[in-house]
Amino acid sequence: MQVHVRDNNVDQALRALKKKLQREGVFREMKLKQHFEKPSVKRAREKAEAIRRARKLARKKFQRDGF
Repeated sequence: MQVHVRDNNVDQALRALKKKLQREGVFREMKLKQHFEKPSVKRAREKAEAIRRARKLARKKFQRDGF
């Protein structure tokens, strides 16, 4: 991942880097890997995330289509 520093403006480049890392989910992944997660807990978390994503997608589709 690269971020270009323009006019020696490191603060702006740092903000851009943080935004890219956040969008990629790097911070979330680091937080999850700090401690061991049992496989059953991991399965439950991933299932809940999938349900959340599906509901969010359905909400967006409902708003877009209006049915």
